[in-house]
Amino acid sequence: MSDDQGAEATVSNPVIPGFHPDPSVCRVGEDYYAVCSSFEYFPGIPVFHSRDLVHWTQIGNALDRPNQLRLPLDSPSSGGIYAPTLRHHDGRFWLIVTNVSSDGNMLFTATDPAGPWSDPVHLPGVPGIDPDLAWDEDGTAWCTVAGVSQVRLDPYTGRTLGEPHKVWSGGPDAMAPEAPHLYRIGAYWYLLIAEGGTERGHAVSIARGPSPSGPFEPCPHNPVLTHRGTNRPVQNTGHADLVQAPDGSWWMMLLAVRPGGGTPGWHVLGRETFLVPVEWVDDWPVVGEVPLELPTPAWPLVPGPAEPARDDFDLGELRPQWISPRDRSPEHCTKKERSGWLTLRARGGSLDAPDTVFVGRRQQHLACEARTRVDAGQGRGGLAVRLDEEHHYEIEVFEGEVRVHARVGPLRTVLASRPVPAGPVVLGVRVSPAPPRGPRTGPDMLTFGIEEPDGTFAELGSLDGRYLSTEVAGGFTGRVIGMYASAGTVHFDWFDYAPFGL
Repeated sequence: MSDDQGAEATVSNPVIPGFHPDPSVCRVGEDYYAVCSSFEYFPGIPVFHSRDLVHWTQIGNALDRPNQLRLPLDSPSSGGIYAPTLRHHDGRFWLIVTNVSSDGNMLFTATDPAGPWSDPVHLPGVPGIDPDLAWDEDGTAWCTVAGVSQVRLDPYTGRTLGEPHKVWSGGPDAMAPEAPHLYRIGAYWYLLIAEGGTERGHAVSIARGPSPSGPFEPCPHNPVLTHRGTNRPVQNTGHADLVQAPDGSWWMMLLAVRPGGGTPGWHVLGRETFLVPVEWVDDWPVVGEVPLELPTPAWPLVPGPAEPARDDFDLGELRPQWISPRDRSPEHCTKKERSGWLTLRARGGSLDAPDTVFVGRRQQHLACEARTRVDAGQGRGGLAVRLDEEHHYEIEVFEGEVRVHARVGPLRTVLASRPVPAGPVVLGVRVSPAPPRGPRTGPDMLTFGIEEPDGTFAELGSLDGRYLSTEVAGGFTGRVIGMYASAGTVHFDWFDYAPFGL
């Protein structure tokens, strides 16, 4: 990302790369805060801070306690936490969200978005998913959900006031009207929604009315944003939120994907958070194409601290980037057993099991490499790239041997193996563009190997990345790279992650 303020300078899109879908953003003075969906991963709902809308730093996870986020071990991948909305009102932050795997719609509050966040206020009278929260001039809170229906809400108790009622559902026969956000801007109340499904037909539409409950008049130019039917490198544009920039201009944060390879195109990082400018014409928003490079904004850029490439596990708690499927109990994940090491104790038999013990971070670059130093002892574990229980690649150490495994749907195979001496070993994976094969070219290749004593990378085997993509596996998540234990106790000294080639 360039920080040069020259006439030709640009900043990179997405502004929050990797598996960070369904963004919601709010401004408080000179600060901006954003949250994203986290699905089956714990802790849930990553929270980001920015001073310029361009540079974002993760400052925590809103749902970091088991009583806030219940994800039963039998809950499916791509279940869990859907589409949070973040707002600031009356001196506090409000976070409303759906847990489709257990508790339905819930509301959380905090005075500091970095946490701690409150215990949940349950919302049994709020139907559906994708809840939004807005307040009118009288202080009445309005909750709008996918569908698109609306109900008045007491946000302190969770009690609904009246019955939900339909307000507007997008274009005629629109598929999946969802992700509603309600705003008062100027003389109108605006209802922004997504429609068309979160795949290639995704789009953003808007309507306006005289009150929070309408009646709503649809924009004559709907959808105001979509990339469907185009060959643009950014696709699946939708699920947007509006925010004002430091200079008073309006911007839209939204999710989109970057497909790679031939046809039909595979996106592997999940749905990412992008930024695009908004103009207002006749009191309607006008949004252009979502580019991979944005002109440098007119306001000063304020980069945050750079994330270190290596985590030495020498802090008291894990950094907020680390996530695990469904839960992370101290019994199975600890930094207290061996100083400066992360210790994982197996629970499930393998990464095929929903109760696997896995600690990972989102893949955020199309070309990258990750390494970890592993002491498996009498256990079994290593380094994995995970999409879900049925789609993952890994390299593991067990009984003096390193093996590369691949799981794709019902198929599981050992790709390569070699003996290694007793003691710690450095395992690695490199993600790089796939060699051209015409229309059948995949998005990338994943090469697994070990580090030799002289520091060179010894490749053991390469795998086609298309099988760890949403177009193959389905669902709503993206790749997560990390460490796991599938038998016994496994220790990890450090973990590196960096864009490949830098």
